[in-house]
Amino acid sequence: MVDRFFPTTDGIYNHLSLRVPGMPRHFLIKPHALLYREVKASNLVRVDMDADLDERAGVNRPGFILHSGVLRARPDVECVVHMHTQPGIAMSAHGAGLRMISQAAIRFYKRIGHHPFEGVTEKAEERERLAAALGENHALFLRNHGIVIVGASVREAFERTRDLMTACETQLMLEAATDNIIEVPDDICASTVRQLELHDRGRGKADWPAWRRLMDEVAPGYAD
Repeated sequence: MVDRFFPTTDGIYNHLSLRVPGMPRHFLIKPHALLYREVKASNLVRVDMDADLDERAGVNRPGFILHSGVLRARPDVECVVHMHTQPGIAMSAHGAGLRMISQAAIRFYKRIGHHPFEGVTEKAEERERLAAALGENHALFLRNHGIVIVGASVREAFERTRDLMTACETQLMLEAATDNIIEVPDDICASTVRQLELHDRGRGKADWPAWRRLMDEVAPGYAD
């Protein structure tokens, strides 16, 4: 589904999860063996976030560990996105982190956590460390691995994902081109991120029906 919009996928890997309405300790995730273009509503797998699952349950073990850890720790989060895009991986290993050099980056001003690389995310005890690294932030850089974005809705997670990818790509392109980079001052960042969050709670919601119409056009059958 989502790979039609931007390159989120890594074959059958990378994951999105959504908390099940009315069942806060369960979430939906794609079947392990399917490409995203094969995923639709009826073949999503519902899992218990307090379980200890692997591919025998039909889901990817590292994906289950990561998403269950986040959703267990953050009851305010409904949707979690994890990706291995090249810009995301590059920025996850960037020693200076995300710089405030674009409006897209400012959405994450003081709202990004960092988690050190521990190998493949398959140990249940890593859930607590992942959750602690994310804290109350909107996104998490998994060092040398990729990114995690969270939202209180699918729309919020989707828009934050688009902005984070734009911010990563913009920074990497600019740093490759010049060292004469203008950064936005802290006071402007602080006021702008509040503007963006107010926008998201108001007129910004108007874009979601438009994205849904595009989805209906390019990926018919996804809601089946």
